[in-house]
Amino acid sequence: MKNNIFYAYLARMKYINRWALMRNTNMENLEEHSYRVAVIAHALAVIGNTYYGKDYNSDKIAVAALFHDCSEIITGDMPTPVKYYNPEISDAYRRVEEIANNKLLSMLPQEMQPTYDPLLKDSDPEIKKLVKAADRLSAYVKCVEESKVGNREFSKAADSILQSIKDMHMAEVDYFVDNFLAAYALTLDEMD
Repeated sequence: MKNNIFYAYLARMKYINRWALMRNTNMENLEEHSYRVAVIAHALAVIGNTYYGKDYNSDKIAVAALFHDCSEIITGDMPTPVKYYNPEISDAYRRVEEIANNKLLSMLPQEMQPTYDPLLKDSDPEIKKLVKAADRLSAYVKCVEESKVGNREFSKAADSILQSIKDMHMAEVDYFVDNFLAAYALTLDEMD
């Protein structure tokens, strides 16, 4: 039997640190980030279904979120200001991500690849939009957590990320912001 390395490669997500250009009081790795995005994406789907008559498959969305940044196991985390500096860099990075995702897919037995292909390649636009919203919310939560311990390094990022969240004009996201986001700034004692 061939030694398939896909899952062992995924286990290396914990070694990819995020926010490389920022001074962090608490490092966040890709594995932690993916979990957080999955939880928030699932919440957005549940909110959409519960309050806005959507028919999201919340489980499928959560799984897509778990895999949304897998290419970074190979590419590393490209800081947002660099990734989106100009269209040429953005296009080049998208191509690099595609190559990385194809490489990851090739680490699976051929029979399993059709299941993982849409997870690695964001093929469903509705799922992609919810995962992107969850990704932004997760980034904002990171900024809140850093600010909570006095790290001003994240204050400008928090402002721009929150604006990008509002600019999405998604009812599910707005509901999450209005009803759940403020709690991330609370201390444990304040939550009781």
